[in-house]
Amino acid sequence: MDPLQIERDGRIPRDVLDGLKGLGALGMKIPEEYGGLGLSTVYYNRALALAGTWHSSIPTLLSAHQSIGVAEPVRRFGTREQKRRYLPLVARKEVSAFLLTEPDVGSDPARMSAQAVPVDGGVAYELSGRKLWTTNGVIADRLVVMAVVPTAAERHGGITCFIVDAHAPGVTVEHRNEFMGLRGIENGVTRFDRVRVPVEDRLGREGEGLKIALTTLNTGRLALPAVCAGGAKYSLRIAREWAAERVQWGQPIGRHEAIAQKIAFIAATAFAMEAVVDLTAMMADEGGKDIRIEAALAKLYASEMAWLVADEMVQIRGGRGYETAQSLANRGERPVPAEQMLRDLRINRIFEGSSEIMKLLIAREAVDTHLTVAGDIIEPEIPLSAKARTSARAAGFYARWLPRLVVGEGTGPRSFAEFGALATHLRFVERSARKMARSTFYGMSRWKGGLEKRQMFLGRIVDIGAELFAMSACVVRAQLLARDGEPTAIELADLFCRQARRRVDVLFDALWSNDDTYNFRAAQQVLAGRFDWAEAGVLDPSGGGPFLADARRAAEDLAS
Repeated sequence: MDPLQIERDGRIPRDVLDGLKGLGALGMKIPEEYGGLGLSTVYYNRALALAGTWHSSIPTLLSAHQSIGVAEPVRRFGTREQKRRYLPLVARKEVSAFLLTEPDVGSDPARMSAQAVPVDGGVAYELSGRKLWTTNGVIADRLVVMAVVPTAAERHGGITCFIVDAHAPGVTVEHRNEFMGLRGIENGVTRFDRVRVPVEDRLGREGEGLKIALTTLNTGRLALPAVCAGGAKYSLRIAREWAAERVQWGQPIGRHEAIAQKIAFIAATAFAMEAVVDLTAMMADEGGKDIRIEAALAKLYASEMAWLVADEMVQIRGGRGYETAQSLANRGERPVPAEQMLRDLRINRIFEGSSEIMKLLIAREAVDTHLTVAGDIIEPEIPLSAKARTSARAAGFYARWLPRLVVGEGTGPRSFAEFGALATHLRFVERSARKMARSTFYGMSRWKGGLEKRQMFLGRIVDIGAELFAMSACVVRAQLLARDGEPTAIELADLFCRQARRRVDVLFDALWSNDDTYNFRAAQQVLAGRFDWAEAGVLDPSGGGPFLADARRAAEDLAS
Protein backbone atom coordinates (compact mmCIF):
# COMPACT_ATOMS: atom_id res chain seq x y z
CA MET A 1 0.00 0.00 0.00
CA ASP A 2 1.38 3.37 -1.05
CA PRO A 3 0.24 6.14 1.34
CA LEU A 4 1.17 8.77 -1.23
CA GLN A 5 -1.21 7.15 -3.71
CA ILE A 6 -4.04 7.41 -1.19
CA GLU A 7 -3.27 11.11 -0.78
CA ARG A 8 -3.19 11.62 -4.55
CA ASP A 9 -6.33 9.64 -5.39
CA GLY A 10 -8.30 10.35 -2.23
CA ARG A 11 -9.26 6.67 -2.01
CA ILE A 12 -8.05 3.41 -0.52
CA PRO A 13 -7.31 1.16 -3.54
CA ARG A 14 -9.65 -1.78 -4.02
CA ASP A 15 -6.81 -4.28 -3.83
CA VAL A 16 -5.82 -2.87 -0.42
CA LEU A 17 -9.37 -3.31 0.84
CA ASP A 18 -9.39 -6.87 -0.48
CA GLY A 19 -6.07 -7.47 1.25
CA LEU A 20 -7.47 -6.22 4.56
CA LYS A 21 -10.37 -8.63 4.17
CA GLY A 22 -7.99 -11.48 3.45
CA LEU A 23 -5.94 -10.69 6.56
CA GLY A 24 -9.06 -10.79 8.69
CA ALA A 25 -8.62 -7.12 9.61
CA LEU A 26 -12.37 -6.50 9.27
CA GLY A 27 -12.99 -8.98 12.07
CA MET A 28 -10.26 -8.18 14.58
CA LYS A 29 -12.77 -7.67 17.40
CA ILE A 30 -15.31 -10.25 16.28
CA PRO A 31 -15.23 -13.54 18.26
CA GLU A 32 -13.50 -16.47 16.58
CA GLU A 33 -16.70 -18.52 16.64
CA TYR A 34 -18.14 -16.08 14.10
CA GLY A 35 -15.07 -16.01 11.86
CA GLY A 36 -13.23 -13.12 13.48
CA LEU A 37 -9.80 -12.91 15.10
CA GLY A 38 -11.15 -12.35 18.61
CA LEU A 39 -8.50 -9.79 19.59
CA SER A 40 -8.63 -8.10 22.97
CA THR A 41 -9.25 -4.35 23.06
CA VAL A 42 -5.58 -3.81 23.95
CA TYR A 43 -4.28 -5.61 20.85
CA TYR A 44 -7.02 -4.25 18.60
CA ASN A 45 -5.98 -0.73 19.62
CA ARG A 46 -2.33 -1.50 18.94
CA ALA A 47 -3.21 -2.75 15.47
CA LEU A 48 -5.14 0.45 14.74
CA ALA A 49 -2.27 2.61 16.01
CA LEU A 50 0.20 0.72 13.83
CA ALA A 51 -1.96 1.02 10.71
CA GLY A 52 -2.59 4.70 11.39
CA THR A 53 1.08 5.58 11.19
CA TRP A 54 1.09 4.32 7.58
CA HIS A 55 -2.08 6.19 6.61
CA SER A 56 -4.86 7.44 8.87
CA SER A 57 -7.66 6.42 6.53
CA ILE A 58 -6.93 2.73 7.20
CA PRO A 59 -7.75 2.69 10.95
CA THR A 60 -10.65 5.06 10.24
CA LEU A 61 -12.14 2.49 7.87
CA LEU A 62 -11.45 -0.41 10.24
CA SER A 63 -12.75 1.27 13.40
CA ALA A 64 -15.85 2.69 11.70
CA HIS A 65 -16.53 -0.84 10.47
CA GLN A 66 -16.08 -2.80 13.70
CA SER A 67 -16.01 -0.34 16.60
CA ILE A 68 -19.27 1.37 15.66
CA GLY A 69 -20.42 -0.46 12.52
CA VAL A 70 -22.58 -3.58 12.41
CA ALA A 71 -20.22 -5.80 14.40
CA GLU A 72 -20.27 -4.02 17.76
CA PRO A 73 -24.02 -3.32 18.19
CA VAL A 74 -24.92 -6.80 16.90
CA ARG A 75 -22.37 -8.41 19.23
CA ARG A 76 -23.76 -6.49 22.20
CA PHE A 77 -27.47 -6.23 21.47
CA GLY A 78 -28.25 -8.69 18.68
CA THR A 79 -30.29 -11.85 18.95
CA ARG A 80 -28.60 -15.22 18.51
CA GLU A 81 -29.94 -15.37 14.97
CA GLN A 82 -28.68 -11.86 14.13
CA LYS A 83 -25.21 -12.75 15.41
CA ARG A 84 -25.18 -15.99 13.45
CA ARG A 85 -26.33 -14.24 10.29
CA TYR A 86 -24.35 -10.98 10.27
CA LEU A 87 -21.12 -11.38 12.25
CA PRO A 88 -19.51 -13.87 9.81
CA LEU A 89 -20.37 -11.53 6.93
CA VAL A 90 -18.78 -8.42 8.45
CA ALA A 91 -15.81 -10.42 9.77
CA ARG A 92 -14.51 -11.29 6.31
CA LYS A 93 -16.64 -10.03 3.43
CA GLU A 94 -18.81 -6.98 4.02
CA VAL A 95 -17.88 -3.43 5.00
CA SER A 96 -20.29 -1.77 7.40
CA ALA A 97 -21.10 1.76 8.55
CA PHE A 98 -22.89 3.52 11.42
CA LEU A 99 -25.50 6.12 10.42
CA LEU A 100 -26.72 8.48 13.14
CA THR A 101 -25.89 12.07 12.13
CA GLU A 102 -28.25 14.02 9.87
CA PRO A 103 -27.77 17.34 8.04
CA ASP A 104 -29.45 19.20 10.90
CA VAL A 105 -28.80 16.71 13.70
CA GLY A 106 -25.37 16.53 15.30
CA SER A 107 -25.00 16.15 19.05
CA ASP A 108 -28.76 16.49 19.67
CA PRO A 109 -30.45 13.25 18.48
CA ALA A 110 -33.82 14.47 19.78
CA ARG A 111 -34.11 16.42 16.51
CA MET A 112 -33.73 13.32 14.34
CA SER A 113 -36.01 13.38 11.30
CA ALA A 114 -35.34 9.99 9.65
CA GLN A 115 -38.41 7.82 10.17
CA ALA A 116 -39.16 4.10 10.12
CA VAL A 117 -42.90 3.57 9.71
CA PRO A 118 -44.35 0.12 10.52
CA VAL A 119 -46.09 -1.48 7.52
CA ASP A 120 -47.88 -4.72 6.65
CA GLY A 121 -49.23 -5.21 10.13
CA GLY A 122 -45.86 -4.66 11.79
CA VAL A 123 -43.81 -7.31 9.94
CA ALA A 124 -41.61 -4.62 8.37
CA TYR A 125 -40.75 -0.93 8.40
CA GLU A 126 -40.41 1.66 5.65
CA LEU A 127 -37.29 3.75 6.28
CA SER A 128 -37.04 7.29 4.89
CA GLY A 129 -34.58 10.09 5.57
CA ARG A 130 -31.09 11.35 4.92
CA LYS A 131 -27.89 10.66 6.87
CA LEU A 132 -24.74 12.78 6.77
CA TRP A 133 -21.02 12.03 7.31
CA THR A 134 -21.48 8.31 6.89
CA THR A 135 -17.92 7.01 7.28
CA ASN A 136 -17.64 3.88 5.08
CA GLY A 137 -21.15 4.64 3.84
CA VAL A 138 -20.05 5.14 0.24
CA ILE A 139 -18.71 1.58 -0.09
CA ALA A 140 -20.61 -0.18 2.72
CA ASP A 141 -22.57 -3.37 2.19
CA ARG A 142 -24.39 -3.30 5.53
CA LEU A 143 -25.55 -0.33 7.61
CA VAL A 144 -26.56 0.37 11.18
CA VAL A 145 -29.21 3.10 10.95
CA MET A 146 -30.95 5.09 13.66
CA ALA A 147 -34.46 6.29 12.86
CA VAL A 148 -37.59 7.41 14.70
CA VAL A 149 -40.53 5.02 14.84
CA PRO A 150 -43.75 7.04 15.27
CA THR A 151 -45.37 6.55 18.65
CA ALA A 152 -48.79 4.90 18.62
CA ALA A 153 -51.21 3.38 21.11
CA GLU A 154 -50.09 -0.15 20.30
CA ARG A 155 -46.33 0.51 20.12
CA HIS A 156 -43.60 2.27 22.09
CA GLY A 157 -41.95 4.05 19.16
CA GLY A 158 -38.97 6.38 19.53
CA ILE A 159 -35.41 6.24 18.20
CA THR A 160 -34.81 2.68 17.02
CA CYS A 161 -31.82 0.84 15.56
CA PHE A 162 -31.99 -1.10 12.28
CA ILE A 163 -29.63 -3.28 10.26
CA VAL A 164 -30.05 -2.24 6.63
CA ASP A 165 -28.80 -3.79 3.39
CA ALA A 166 -26.91 -0.95 1.69
CA HIS A 167 -27.83 -2.37 -1.72
CA ALA A 168 -31.58 -2.53 -1.04
CA PRO A 169 -33.98 -0.62 -3.33
CA GLY A 170 -34.38 2.95 -2.13
CA VAL A 171 -30.87 3.32 -0.66
CA THR A 172 -28.86 5.97 -2.50
CA VAL A 173 -25.43 7.46 -1.86
CA GLU A 174 -26.08 11.03 -2.95
CA HIS A 175 -22.65 12.50 -2.39
CA ARG A 176 -19.10 11.52 -1.46
CA ASN A 177 -17.71 14.10 0.96
CA GLU A 178 -14.19 15.50 0.82
CA PHE A 179 -12.32 16.78 3.84
CA MET A 180 -9.25 18.66 4.99
CA GLY A 181 -7.68 15.39 6.09
CA LEU A 182 -8.36 11.65 6.02
CA ARG A 183 -8.26 11.83 2.23
CA GLY A 184 -8.95 8.14 1.71
CA ILE A 185 -12.13 7.69 3.74
CA GLU A 186 -15.40 6.78 2.03
CA ASN A 187 -17.65 9.27 3.78
CA GLY A 188 -20.85 10.50 2.21
CA VAL A 189 -24.52 11.40 2.33
CA THR A 190 -26.94 8.47 2.21
CA ARG A 191 -30.63 8.81 1.37
CA PHE A 192 -33.36 6.31 2.25
CA ASP A 193 -36.57 6.46 0.23
CA ARG A 194 -39.18 4.08 1.68
CA VAL A 195 -36.61 1.33 2.15
CA ARG A 196 -38.25 -1.86 3.38
CA VAL A 197 -36.59 -3.28 6.51
CA PRO A 198 -37.89 -6.61 7.91
CA VAL A 199 -38.77 -6.53 11.60
CA GLU A 200 -36.17 -9.23 12.24
CA ASP A 201 -33.53 -6.67 11.22
CA ARG A 202 -34.54 -4.33 14.01
CA LEU A 203 -31.78 -4.33 16.64
CA GLY A 204 -33.23 -4.33 20.14
CA ARG A 205 -36.71 -3.05 20.91
CA GLU A 206 -38.37 0.08 19.62
CA GLY A 207 -37.11 3.12 21.51
CA GLU A 208 -33.77 1.52 22.43
CA GLY A 209 -31.87 3.03 19.51
CA LEU A 210 -30.34 5.91 21.44
CA LYS A 211 -29.10 3.56 24.16
CA ILE A 212 -27.56 1.29 21.50
CA ALA A 213 -26.03 4.26 19.70
CA LEU A 214 -24.47 5.76 22.83
CA THR A 215 -23.12 2.40 24.00
CA THR A 216 -21.66 1.76 20.56
CA LEU A 217 -20.07 5.22 20.38
CA ASN A 218 -18.57 4.64 23.82
CA THR A 219 -16.76 1.63 22.37
CA GLY A 220 -15.59 3.73 19.43
CA ARG A 221 -14.08 6.18 21.87
CA LEU A 222 -11.60 3.49 22.86
CA ALA A 223 -10.33 3.13 19.29
CA LEU A 224 -9.86 6.77 18.40
CA PRO A 225 -7.34 7.51 21.20
CA ALA A 226 -5.23 4.60 19.99
CA VAL A 227 -4.84 6.23 16.57
CA CYS A 228 -4.00 9.52 18.27
CA ALA A 229 -1.35 7.83 20.41
CA GLY A 230 0.17 6.23 17.33
CA GLY A 231 0.32 9.63 15.66
CA ALA A 232 2.02 11.13 18.71
CA LYS A 233 4.63 8.37 18.78
CA TYR A 234 5.39 8.87 15.09
CA SER A 235 5.59 12.63 15.68
CA LEU A 236 8.17 11.92 18.38
CA ARG A 237 10.29 9.92 15.95
CA ILE A 238 10.10 12.64 13.30
CA ALA A 239 10.96 15.38 15.79
CA ARG A 240 13.85 13.43 17.33
CA GLU A 241 15.47 12.45 14.05
CA TRP A 242 15.05 15.85 12.41
CA ALA A 243 16.17 17.85 15.46
CA ALA A 244 19.32 15.74 15.68
CA GLU A 245 20.17 16.08 11.98
CA ARG A 246 19.15 19.63 11.10
CA VAL A 247 21.95 22.09 11.94
CA GLN A 248 21.41 25.81 12.50
CA TRP A 249 23.89 28.31 13.96
CA GLY A 250 26.55 25.66 14.26
CA GLN A 251 24.66 22.95 16.13
CA PRO A 252 21.66 20.60 15.77
CA ILE A 253 18.41 22.47 16.35
CA GLY A 254 17.57 20.12 19.22
CA ARG A 255 20.42 21.75 21.13
CA HIS A 256 18.59 25.10 21.05
CA GLU A 257 16.38 25.61 24.09
CA ALA A 258 13.24 26.66 22.20
CA ILE A 259 13.25 23.44 20.17
CA ALA A 260 14.35 21.32 23.13
CA GLN A 261 11.24 22.39 25.05
CA LYS A 262 9.05 21.15 22.21
CA ILE A 263 10.87 17.83 22.02
CA ALA A 264 10.47 17.28 25.77
CA PHE A 265 6.74 18.01 25.51
CA ILE A 266 6.27 15.65 22.55
CA ALA A 267 8.22 12.81 24.20
CA ALA A 268 6.44 13.06 27.55
CA THR A 269 2.98 13.46 26.03
CA ALA A 270 3.35 10.58 23.57
CA PHE A 271 4.32 8.31 26.46
CA ALA A 272 1.36 9.46 28.55
CA MET A 273 -1.13 9.08 25.70
CA GLU A 274 -0.13 5.47 25.16
CA ALA A 275 -0.40 4.86 28.91
CA VAL A 276 -3.96 6.23 28.93
CA VAL A 277 -4.93 4.14 25.89
CA ASP A 278 -3.51 0.91 27.32
CA LEU A 279 -5.01 1.43 30.78
CA THR A 280 -8.48 2.18 29.40
CA ALA A 281 -8.30 -0.78 27.03
CA MET A 282 -7.28 -3.12 29.86
CA MET A 283 -10.23 -1.88 31.91
CA ALA A 284 -12.52 -2.64 28.97
CA ASP A 285 -11.07 -6.13 28.58
CA GLU A 286 -11.62 -6.91 32.25
CA GLY A 287 -15.36 -6.42 31.71
CA GLY A 288 -18.03 -5.78 34.28
CA LYS A 289 -17.00 -2.16 34.80
CA ASP A 290 -18.70 1.03 33.70
CA ILE A 291 -15.88 2.87 31.93
CA ARG A 292 -17.92 5.61 30.28
CA ILE A 293 -15.95 8.34 32.05
CA GLU A 294 -12.58 6.71 31.41
CA ALA A 295 -13.38 6.17 27.72
CA ALA A 296 -14.58 9.74 27.33
CA LEU A 297 -11.51 11.07 29.15
CA ALA A 298 -9.23 9.00 26.93
CA LYS A 299 -10.95 10.29 23.80
CA LEU A 300 -10.90 13.90 25.00
CA TYR A 301 -7.31 13.89 26.23
CA ALA A 302 -5.79 11.96 23.34
CA SER A 303 -7.49 14.00 20.63
CA GLU A 304 -6.53 17.33 22.21
CA MET A 305 -2.94 16.38 23.00
CA ALA A 306 -2.34 14.69 19.64
CA TRP A 307 -3.23 17.93 17.90
CA LEU A 308 -0.78 19.89 20.07
CA VAL A 309 1.95 17.30 19.56
CA ALA A 310 1.53 17.29 15.77
CA ASP A 311 1.49 21.08 15.68
CA GLU A 312 4.79 21.24 17.57
CA MET A 313 6.28 18.56 15.33
CA VAL A 314 5.35 20.57 12.22
CA GLN A 315 6.89 23.66 13.81
CA ILE A 316 10.13 21.77 14.44
CA ARG A 317 10.20 20.65 10.80
CA GLY A 318 9.75 24.26 9.67
CA GLY A 319 9.04 24.75 5.97
CA ARG A 320 9.41 21.03 5.38
CA GLY A 321 6.66 20.46 7.92
CA TYR A 322 4.30 22.50 5.76
CA GLU A 323 5.39 20.86 2.50
CA THR A 324 3.58 17.73 1.34
CA ALA A 325 5.28 14.36 1.39
CA GLN A 326 4.78 14.06 -2.38
CA SER A 327 6.54 17.37 -2.99
CA LEU A 328 9.42 16.36 -0.75
CA ALA A 329 9.74 13.06 -2.61
CA ASN A 330 9.65 14.81 -6.00
CA ARG A 331 12.69 16.88 -5.08
CA GLY A 332 14.64 13.98 -3.61
CA GLU A 333 14.00 14.36 0.10
CA ARG A 334 12.50 11.91 2.56
CA PRO A 335 8.69 12.11 2.18
CA VAL A 336 7.80 12.84 5.80
CA PRO A 337 3.99 13.36 5.96
CA ALA A 338 4.11 16.05 8.66
CA GLU A 339 1.43 18.35 7.24
CA GLN A 340 -0.78 15.35 6.47
CA MET A 341 -0.58 14.20 10.08
CA LEU A 342 -1.71 17.62 11.25
CA ARG A 343 -4.65 17.56 8.85
CA ASP A 344 -5.60 13.99 9.70
CA LEU A 345 -5.45 14.44 13.48
CA ARG A 346 -7.58 17.59 13.52
CA ILE A 347 -10.87 15.76 13.04
CA ASN A 348 -10.41 13.75 16.23
CA ARG A 349 -11.36 16.80 18.28
CA ILE A 350 -14.72 16.82 16.47
CA PHE A 351 -16.07 13.40 15.58
CA GLU A 352 -17.39 10.69 17.90
CA GLY A 353 -18.20 13.52 20.30
CA SER A 354 -16.53 16.92 20.05
CA SER A 355 -14.24 18.01 22.87
CA GLU A 356 -16.91 20.42 24.09
CA ILE A 357 -19.57 17.70 24.19
CA MET A 358 -17.15 15.28 25.87
CA LYS A 359 -16.52 17.80 28.63
CA LEU A 360 -20.23 18.27 29.24
CA LEU A 361 -20.86 14.51 29.32
CA ILE A 362 -18.00 13.89 31.74
CA ALA A 363 -18.97 16.85 33.91
CA ARG A 364 -22.54 15.61 34.11
CA GLU A 365 -21.30 12.24 35.36
CA ALA A 366 -19.02 13.99 37.87
CA VAL A 367 -21.77 16.08 39.48
CA ASP A 368 -24.49 13.44 39.20
CA THR A 369 -23.86 12.14 42.72
CA HIS A 370 -24.30 15.61 44.16
CA LEU A 371 -27.47 16.22 42.15
CA THR A 372 -28.89 12.89 43.32
CA VAL A 373 -28.14 13.62 46.97
CA ALA A 374 -28.85 17.35 47.15
CA GLY A 375 -30.36 18.36 43.82
CA ASP A 376 -33.77 19.26 45.25
CA ILE A 377 -32.20 21.85 47.55
CA ILE A 378 -30.92 23.97 44.67
CA GLU A 379 -34.07 23.80 42.53
CA PRO A 380 -36.32 26.83 43.19
CA GLU A 381 -39.57 25.10 42.18
CA ILE A 382 -39.21 22.25 44.70
CA PRO A 383 -41.57 22.62 47.75
CA LEU A 384 -40.02 23.49 51.11
CA SER A 385 -41.15 20.18 52.62
CA ALA A 386 -39.24 18.24 49.97
CA LYS A 387 -36.20 20.47 50.44
CA ALA A 388 -36.25 19.77 54.17
CA ARG A 389 -36.22 16.01 53.58
CA THR A 390 -33.41 16.38 51.06
CA SER A 391 -31.42 18.55 53.47
CA ALA A 392 -31.60 15.89 56.16
CA ARG A 393 -30.44 13.20 53.73
CA ALA A 394 -27.68 15.40 52.31
CA ALA A 395 -26.41 16.35 55.77
CA GLY A 396 -25.62 12.73 56.53
CA PHE A 397 -23.91 12.22 53.18
CA TYR A 398 -21.72 15.31 53.38
CA ALA A 399 -20.85 14.71 57.02
CA ARG A 400 -19.08 11.57 55.81
CA TRP A 401 -17.90 12.90 52.45
CA LEU A 402 -16.48 16.37 53.14
CA PRO A 403 -13.92 15.38 55.80
CA ARG A 404 -12.37 12.91 53.36
CA LEU A 405 -11.70 15.83 51.02
CA VAL A 406 -9.50 17.58 53.57
CA VAL A 407 -7.21 14.77 54.67
CA GLY A 408 -6.05 11.81 52.58
CA GLU A 409 -3.07 9.71 51.60
CA GLY A 410 -1.65 12.55 49.55
CA THR A 411 -0.85 14.52 52.69
CA GLY A 412 1.45 11.78 54.01
CA PRO A 413 5.11 12.12 52.95
CA ARG A 414 5.54 8.33 52.81
CA SER A 415 2.36 7.52 50.90
CA PHE A 416 2.69 5.46 47.71
CA ALA A 417 6.29 4.63 48.63
CA GLU A 418 6.16 1.48 46.48
CA PHE A 419 6.31 3.78 43.43
CA GLY A 420 9.71 5.14 44.39
CA ALA A 421 10.67 8.41 42.74
CA LEU A 422 7.20 8.71 41.20
CA ALA A 423 5.40 8.56 44.56
CA THR A 424 5.46 12.34 44.88
CA HIS A 425 3.38 12.62 41.71
CA LEU A 426 0.76 10.16 42.97
CA ARG A 427 0.51 12.16 46.18
CA PHE A 428 -0.11 15.22 44.04
CA VAL A 429 -2.80 13.33 42.12
CA GLU A 430 -4.52 12.27 45.34
CA ARG A 431 -4.44 15.78 46.82
CA SER A 432 -5.60 17.35 43.57
CA ALA A 433 -8.45 14.85 43.18
CA ARG A 434 -9.78 15.90 46.57
CA LYS A 435 -9.30 19.57 45.70
CA MET A 436 -11.15 19.00 42.43
CA ALA A 437 -14.06 17.39 44.27
CA ARG A 438 -14.19 20.28 46.74
CA SER A 439 -14.11 22.79 43.89
CA THR A 440 -16.99 21.01 42.16
CA PHE A 441 -19.02 21.11 45.37
CA TYR A 442 -18.24 24.80 45.88
CA GLY A 443 -19.29 25.50 42.32
CA MET A 444 -22.61 23.75 42.87
CA SER A 445 -23.13 25.70 46.09
CA ARG A 446 -22.34 28.99 44.36
CA TRP A 447 -24.30 28.61 41.14
CA LYS A 448 -26.88 26.02 42.27
CA GLY A 449 -29.02 24.99 39.30
CA GLY A 450 -27.04 27.29 37.04
CA LEU A 451 -23.92 25.15 37.34
CA GLU A 452 -24.77 23.20 34.20
CA LYS A 453 -24.55 26.46 32.22
CA ARG A 454 -21.08 27.23 33.59
CA GLN A 455 -19.46 25.28 30.79
CA MET A 456 -16.03 26.84 31.18
CA PHE A 457 -15.91 26.01 34.89
CA LEU A 458 -17.02 22.45 34.23
CA GLY A 459 -14.60 22.18 31.31
CA ARG A 460 -11.67 23.12 33.53
CA ILE A 461 -12.78 20.58 36.13
CA VAL A 462 -12.78 17.92 33.41
CA ASP A 463 -9.39 19.05 32.09
CA ILE A 464 -7.97 18.72 35.60
CA GLY A 465 -9.44 15.23 35.87
CA ALA A 466 -7.98 14.27 32.50
CA GLU A 467 -4.50 15.40 33.52
CA LEU A 468 -4.73 13.50 36.81
CA PHE A 469 -5.96 10.39 34.99
CA ALA A 470 -3.05 10.65 32.55
CA MET A 471 -0.56 11.11 35.40
CA SER A 472 -1.86 8.01 37.17
CA ALA A 473 -1.77 5.92 34.00
CA CYS A 474 1.72 7.20 33.24
CA VAL A 475 3.10 6.25 36.65
CA VAL A 476 1.59 2.76 36.54
CA ARG A 477 2.88 2.12 33.02
CA ALA A 478 6.36 3.35 33.88
CA GLN A 479 6.47 1.06 36.90
CA LEU A 480 5.50 -1.95 34.78
CA LEU A 481 8.04 -1.11 32.09
CA ALA A 482 10.78 -0.65 34.67
CA ARG A 483 10.06 -4.12 36.04
CA ASP A 484 10.30 -5.47 32.49
CA GLY A 485 13.76 -4.00 32.00
CA GLU A 486 13.13 -0.44 30.78
CA PRO A 487 14.21 1.79 33.71
CA THR A 488 14.25 4.97 31.60
CA ALA A 489 10.44 4.81 31.55
CA ILE A 490 10.57 6.22 35.08
CA GLU A 491 12.38 9.29 33.73
CA LEU A 492 9.79 9.81 30.99
CA ALA A 493 6.91 9.46 33.45
CA ASP A 494 8.57 11.95 35.79
CA LEU A 495 8.96 14.38 32.89
CA PHE A 496 5.30 14.11 31.95
CA CYS A 497 4.08 14.48 35.53
CA ARG A 498 6.17 17.60 36.03
CA GLN A 499 4.62 19.17 32.94
CA ALA A 500 1.10 18.03 33.85
CA ARG A 501 1.36 19.40 37.39
CA ARG A 502 2.03 22.88 36.05
CA ARG A 503 -0.98 22.64 33.75
CA VAL A 504 -3.16 21.48 36.65
CA ASP A 505 -2.05 24.41 38.81
CA VAL A 506 -2.99 26.85 36.05
CA LEU A 507 -6.40 25.19 35.63
CA PHE A 508 -7.15 25.38 39.35
CA ASP A 509 -6.31 29.09 39.38
CA ALA A 510 -8.55 29.69 36.37
CA LEU A 511 -11.57 28.11 38.10
CA TRP A 512 -12.09 31.27 40.11
CA SER A 513 -9.96 33.87 38.30
CA ASN A 514 -11.17 34.27 34.72
CA ASP A 515 -13.10 36.45 32.28
CA ASP A 516 -15.75 33.85 31.42
CA THR A 517 -18.79 36.04 32.16
CA TYR A 518 -17.32 39.06 30.39
CA ASN A 519 -16.39 36.96 27.35
CA PHE A 520 -19.87 35.44 27.17
CA ARG A 521 -21.53 38.85 27.24
CA ALA A 522 -19.14 40.13 24.60
CA ALA A 523 -19.92 37.14 22.38
CA GLN A 524 -23.63 37.92 22.55
CA GLN A 525 -22.86 41.45 21.38
CA VAL A 526 -20.83 40.03 18.50
CA LEU A 527 -23.75 37.79 17.53
CA ALA A 528 -26.13 40.76 17.71
CA GLY A 529 -24.00 42.59 15.13
CA ARG A 530 -22.61 45.27 17.43
CA PHE A 531 -19.10 44.88 15.98
CA ASP A 532 -19.94 44.19 12.34
CA TRP A 533 -17.59 47.02 11.37
CA ALA A 534 -14.66 44.78 12.40
CA GLU A 535 -15.45 42.51 9.43
CA ALA A 536 -14.98 45.25 6.83
CA GLY A 537 -12.29 44.93 4.19
CA VAL A 538 -12.59 41.21 3.44
CA LEU A 539 -14.18 39.12 0.69
CA ASP A 540 -16.42 36.06 1.11
CA PRO A 541 -15.53 33.46 -1.54
CA SER A 542 -18.35 31.18 -0.32
CA GLY A 543 -20.79 33.48 -2.10
CA GLY A 544 -23.44 33.44 0.61
CA GLY A 545 -26.45 31.15 0.61
CA PRO A 546 -27.88 28.90 3.32
CA PHE A 547 -25.54 27.02 5.64
CA LEU A 548 -28.02 24.14 6.09
CA ALA A 549 -29.60 23.75 2.67
CA ASP A 550 -29.55 19.95 2.95
CA ALA A 551 -31.50 20.08 6.21
CA ARG A 552 -34.22 22.14 4.58
CA ARG A 553 -34.37 19.75 1.62
CA ALA A 554 -34.56 16.71 3.91
CA ALA A 555 -37.48 18.20 5.81
CA GLU A 556 -39.30 18.96 2.55
CA ASP A 557 -38.69 15.42 1.26
CA LEU A 558 -40.10 13.86 4.41
CA ALA A 559 -43.13 16.16 4.33
CA SER A 560 -43.88 15.02 0.78
